[in-house]
Amino acid sequence: MFPLLVGLLIFLAAVLIFIFIGGPKLPPDTDAIIDEVINSELPEMIVGETGFASSDGLSIWYERLSPEGSSKGVVLLLMGMGGNALFWPPKFMRGFLEAGYQVIRYDHRGTGMSDWVENWDRKNPYAVADMARDVVAVLDALQVERAHLVGLSMGGMVAQELAIQQPARTASLTLMMSSGFVGDPDLPSLSTRYFVGSAIKGLPLLKYRWLGGEKNLIKEIIAKHVAALGYNQLDVREQAEVVLYGLRRRRGINLRGAMQHFTAVTISGSRHEKLKLLNVPTLIIHGTADQMMPVEHGRKLAATIPNAKALWLEGLGHIFPVPDMAKLIKNITDHLEAADSAKSG
Repeated sequence: MFPLLVGLLIFLAAVLIFIFIGGPKLPPDTDAIIDEVINSELPEMIVGETGFASSDGLSIWYERLSPEGSSKGVVLLLMGMGGNALFWPPKFMRGFLEAGYQVIRYDHRGTGMSDWVENWDRKNPYAVADMARDVVAVLDALQVERAHLVGLSMGGMVAQELAIQQPARTASLTLMMSSGFVGDPDLPSLSTRYFVGSAIKGLPLLKYRWLGGEKNLIKEIIAKHVAALGYNQLDVREQAEVVLYGLRRRRGINLRGAMQHFTAVTISGSRHEKLKLLNVPTLIIHGTADQMMPVEHGRKLAATIPNAKALWLEGLGHIFPVPDMAKLIKNITDHLEAADSAKSG
């Protein structure tokens, strides 16, 4: 019994050492930058036209940003599972504004300033199609007839549903790291090995959550980005400001909302047969090393949606932002302009 206890204590000590000294190396001066951000006045992150749309008895928060001069059209951004509007990198949104497009971002139900679904029932949950109606409500509230839909992961699934329900209101689709059916029996699914590997890699990040406080919560998010992209790709100050703004002026992260989104994705079934009938300019973007949503899902979308174009990101996993954001933005804006030209022609 005594040797077993000693072995257990040694194992626990090793785990704690791994947690507290492991994890990605943060960029130089991270602590100093975060301290300065915490002790300075936060820049305003919400600078556009804001409001709430009503959908299924829920209030859905949105923001519309306008470019300088005349607008070429509207880009509506649909974030992934559990994510709110602040998850969109400012650089990504600026790319569309600088290209002359209005940008609409919104908080999915269960996130940010939109209503959190407190009376959610696992036996009667909402589906992705219900979340697509939230987007229609946002478009109606802003009196937008047609929009280019740019969806990430689950957001791409919501965008597909919206295009199926309201094709006339969909100027184009950009589906990043998404799927037409996450439970497709003919495609590889999320593996147990991926879950276990992600859990082990994520252990060192627990120290930030355990230590608590604004600074450590900011460092946790920065560490996640560094692990995915390397710190040369990260603007530490901007990331710190975005995270702190969400903590202080919004409502942070709703883990229950993320669980509800996961359920919505898994119960929603296949869209492939309906997508075969779609007549919407579509760009598929997917990392070839994506283990969360294997690239075969993106390849099937590209083969299913008529005339879809594809951009395969070599060696990239299920991460956003991606290392070369400028190239990604250029590919998407070229796609939007081609869709607009085809429509006007």
